[in-house]
Amino acid sequence: MNRRKLAGLLTATLLLPLLGSTAQAEYHADSDTGIDALDYIENNHRRERANRLTPEQEKLLVDAKAMEGKLRYPLDPKKAAPVAFEGEELTYDERDGSFIAKGKVDILQMDAHRFQGEEVTGNTKTQDVNIPDKAHILQMTPGQVRVTLDGYKAHYNYGAKTGSLENAKGKAGAHYITGKRFEFYPDKIVIYNGTDTKCGAQKPDYHMSAEKIVYYPNDKVVMDHVKFHLRGKTIFSRKHYETGVGDNANKNRVFPRVGYNSDDGVHLEWDLSFPLVKHVDLNTNIYVNTKEGWRSNYDLTWSNRHMRTGVRYGWFEDGDEKWIRKEPAAFWNYGDHIGNSHFTYGLSAEYGRWHGNGIHSNHGEYGVSLGYDPIKFHRYTLHLQTGYSITKESYNDSQVSGFSGDAVLTKDFDDRWAAYAGYHYSKKNQENSLFAYNTDDYSKKLEAGFSYRVDDLNRFAVGTRYDLDHGRWKNVDYYWYHDLHCSQVILRYKSLSNQWSVRWQFTPW
Repeated sequence: MNRRKLAGLLTATLLLPLLGSTAQAEYHADSDTGIDALDYIENNHRRERANRLTPEQEKLLVDAKAMEGKLRYPLDPKKAAPVAFEGEELTYDERDGSFIAKGKVDILQMDAHRFQGEEVTGNTKTQDVNIPDKAHILQMTPGQVRVTLDGYKAHYNYGAKTGSLENAKGKAGAHYITGKRFEFYPDKIVIYNGTDTKCGAQKPDYHMSAEKIVYYPNDKVVMDHVKFHLRGKTIFSRKHYETGVGDNANKNRVFPRVGYNSDDGVHLEWDLSFPLVKHVDLNTNIYVNTKEGWRSNYDLTWSNRHMRTGVRYGWFEDGDEKWIRKEPAAFWNYGDHIGNSHFTYGLSAEYGRWHGNGIHSNHGEYGVSLGYDPIKFHRYTLHLQTGYSITKESYNDSQVSGFSGDAVLTKDFDDRWAAYAGYHYSKKNQENSLFAYNTDDYSKKLEAGFSYRVDDLNRFAVGTRYDLDHGRWKNVDYYWYHDLHCSQVILRYKSLSNQWSVRWQFTPW
């Protein structure tokens, strides 16, 4: 047998298809001061911190770039990216294409894939790679999700772009995953007897487990026979669970939130979504408190691309603790960009039976809005929107119609400091409206505030609202955000009304 050192570059494709992250909800404070603009900035900072490269990821990108500079011939885009092997002992059989690599083996693919193990076998003719013992896998391919996995019995066919890995755990995007068996295909990844969580602790505060998890890149994740676990206890289970990925991601919070405020007492919130048929979901937004009891709402919604329509029923609360009951109400929304421009438009309609403050009325509200994509300059961001709405009530045959306008400027100074200021106008207010829900008792207002991240665990913020119609302060609110193990506590003090509230929620899903 003619054996020789395996050297040079081998053309191969050695790793995983693109894997998207699952739906993600985000931290936010209950607010009627516009402070959610700062929450938006903080969530961006969180994503930036979560996306910072680890030392081994940085090294992989550097090594892949250096490898590209050593090419002696043009790269054929129709073929797989080149691969280089390193190890303490490398042998290759020219007759059948088999090779063996031993001792700290490093397999580097130029498109930023890496395999590592103590012993690797394979065949350049059949395009197979096998790591029978422990394997470490990295993926940093541009346009694909970052993957870091440790497992056993790795096999990959770089011609078919299929493979498998057993008893593996690691991270895909922002999600910590485990599985008895991983199977890799060009268009998906299948995990058997796996878990998924965004809590990075050795024993996660919460996670989902499923007999089968299928990730479809930039589309969705599908789980069969899934259980939802909280603090080691199974809180509920479903035969089938599906959620969007990437642009299809929704904002549902899979795990419950607990809180307290002066108006509602102790309360529990839990948003659950149940797909019925394609594009149709039954959403249950559970809310229970110690003062009013069950105050949940439900909707049956059809959604596709830029349109949503359906029926809502139940209790709804605005940011100023004002309630309304819909018994039920039909809604329709559509929004998109105007052609290829930065201008956006929205159309909305709602009609149904409203009940509040002892009054029942057939409520109809119809609106159109025009906006512009956020304008960014020197770490400032300007948000602009205007609209026109018509509100009709059967109770007193009233009609309120008029314009609204919003202009909000935010400043992201650095990773610690952020501020916002905004002007808002609405012809509709509590003086000319039958219901107080989602309306102010004035038409013109200013909102402003700032936040400061004290350290990795604590952030302090102030939010204010000023009534321009009557020349008086309506809100001066103080917020303290404290990160716990894999959750966050948000404390809010409304100084002008001397009201306290606190909410505990898990790391954004």
